Amino acid sequence: MATLATTYGSSPALLLNTATITSTDGESANVSKVIVHPIVLLSVLDHHTRRQEGAGRVIGTLLGKRDGETVEITNCFAVPHAERGDEVAIGKDFNRQMLALHLRANKRETIVGWYATALPDEQANGAADKFKFIADTSSLIHEFYASECEDDPIHLVVDTSLVADAIELRAYKSASVAVKGEVLANIFHEIRLAVKSSESERICVDKMIRGADSPEGASFSQEEGEALKLSMEKLLTMIETCSAYVDGVVSGSITPDEQVGRDIFESLNSIPRIRPEVFDKMFNDSLQDLLMVTYLTNITKTQLTIAEKLNATLGK
Repeated sequence: MATLATTYGSSPALLLNTATITSTDGESANVSKVIVHPIVLLSVLDHHTRRQEGAGRVIGTLLGKRDGETVEITNCFAVPHAERGDEVAIGKDFNRQMLALHLRANKRETIVGWYATALPDEQANGAADKFKFIADTSSLIHEFYASECEDDPIHLVVDTSLVADAIELRAYKSASVAVKGEVLANIFHEIRLAVKSSESERICVDKMIRGADSPEGASFSQEEGEALKLSMEKLLTMIETCSAYVDGVVSGSITPDEQVGRDIFESLNSIPRIRPEVFDKMFNDSLQDLLMVTYLTNITKTQLTIAEKLNATLGK
């Protein structure tokens, strides 16, 4: 077991084996639907792409919120781990440090579960069953996240095999199996899952899709510029409406509404407090980076076009 711990260097790891399984049957039994945002899927795919050579699967922490029977997953981050046989090592200190950093940016997000990529199934006969979603060690990792969550965790599995030319997502909740009061294992039950995009996420995803399909690449078109302009105008209108309401309440011309006040307070509280000069610097740096990427992209396209014409000329 010591060899697993050395995988993390200075980051202490939590070692789990089959003897650590306890009951995780709780409020998650009431969860009937899971909503996933596109940024979560993209983060999982990026983690899978950057995984270490020879790694079977990757895991990470899911962040979001619970609302009755629905769990909404809005963010995630990768967590280092190692698996060998029936033993699992998880970077627990790394997980808690990353959670603390995320809470500084968004205090309303909490841990709602964990994600993993599908594992190759060596015993499968058909191509459709080449990957399995629940591994033998999934109960061990689920047990760790049960201690990290306020409620029982949700398990999200992403199939990155592209066997069916698609990325399959599945969400699970767990229930304990006990014999004479002794918990022996966990059973994972699949629950409904839907992908939901906010307006900003939809714009970004549409841009990525159009950029991938367009022969000109991801250049910023006039139509997309108009869409961004409309979004900014809509945001400005909502800000002016809120400002007029606050001014009316302060002057006494509008009767205050407690619910509206709470909504405005939560909206303002979700915005990071940044000094104007710091924000200007961040914006200018990002703009310069964007212009540099655009410039390099155009140079690359030009070089590729020249190379194609040279190859076509020399090949005749």
